[in-house]
Amino acid sequence: MKDPRFTKLANVLVNHSIRVKNGDKVLIEVFDIPSDFTVELIRVVSEAGGLPLVSTYHQPVLRSLFQNATAEQMQTIGEIERARMEAVQCYIGVRGSNNISEMSDIPSDRMSLYEKHWWHYVHSQVRVPKTRWVVLRWPNPSMAQSAGMSTEAFEDFYFKVCAEVDYAEMAASMEPLKELLDRTDMVHITGPGTDLTFSIKDIPAVGCAGSSNIPDGEMFTCPVRNSVNGVIQYNAETLYRGTVFSGIRLEFKDGKIVNATAGSETGKLNDILDSDEGARYIGEWSLAFNPGIKHPMRDILFDEKIAGSFHLTPGQAYEEADNGNRSQVHWDMVCIQREEYGGGEISFDGVLIRKNGVFLPPALHGLNF
Repeated sequence: MKDPRFTKLANVLVNHSIRVKNGDKVLIEVFDIPSDFTVELIRVVSEAGGLPLVSTYHQPVLRSLFQNATAEQMQTIGEIERARMEAVQCYIGVRGSNNISEMSDIPSDRMSLYEKHWWHYVHSQVRVPKTRWVVLRWPNPSMAQSAGMSTEAFEDFYFKVCAEVDYAEMAASMEPLKELLDRTDMVHITGPGTDLTFSIKDIPAVGCAGSSNIPDGEMFTCPVRNSVNGVIQYNAETLYRGTVFSGIRLEFKDGKIVNATAGSETGKLNDILDSDEGARYIGEWSLAFNPGIKHPMRDILFDEKIAGSFHLTPGQAYEEADNGNRSQVHWDMVCIQREEYGGGEISFDGVLIRKNGVFLPPALHGLNF
């Protein structure tokens, strides 16, 4: 018997997130998810007049592919995948993982080949700027375990924060924040281990209310590339290239990360930041406010939306809020500023805007948890 939540979620993705129109070619990529949901996606895309194209992946197979990769092999895959992405108008990516550490033992030089010739060449350069796209994770026991929840409780949480949010109301509530960010020059962030300043002058703010990520609830912009100075101490664990990093601390001078530590994973952290020149500069800064997401679970599509948090991202900038930084890396690192996580303050041009994760101006109260 089909789970009715599958239909509700598929309708959000197809009709709200990517807004499928008659004749649109829709690339659906699924990774270790139930075939029943893939079937439902195909049905809903077709019902909307779209033409679904489907690729199914499995993480252990990808691991073997990456472990044995050569530059020529990844370049060939990248060319094929890029041509396919250029041929579609819409993209849905649904990723499940039975083991979040599946890629942890792949050498960094092999992962760099994938990121450069496949991920960056196809997704950063084509999918993100040129298609209507949405990406999301799939709830499974591994994800529930990472969140510290039973499988049943996690599934209930997942479908609530993904498919039952009023994204139209969220979009309306974030408009005053966009107006404020668009007229702001200097940002000052303080908190435990953090004292950071940067400019966002003349870089647009972009609101996210279910159009590209599910779940959603953030507004991002980008620091002027050379303006970041000071230190930041992140307090949410982050999973990147199959490794869990905790306690990441970054020091900046004139925009560049000049010192980076992460306990026992400091070496891996710096290997990633040395992937290319742009990896040591920031490509995104975002304020998050999904009221249903309160705690980190080592999944960035959820963690970057945590109420009362922000993320500051080494690597590639988005074209919609561009500071010119280019990199094969785009690594969202999250700091939660609610009181139970140590608190913190964010000021715009010397005016306190958010304290302990709570927006202070009355016009922004609709974004508070």
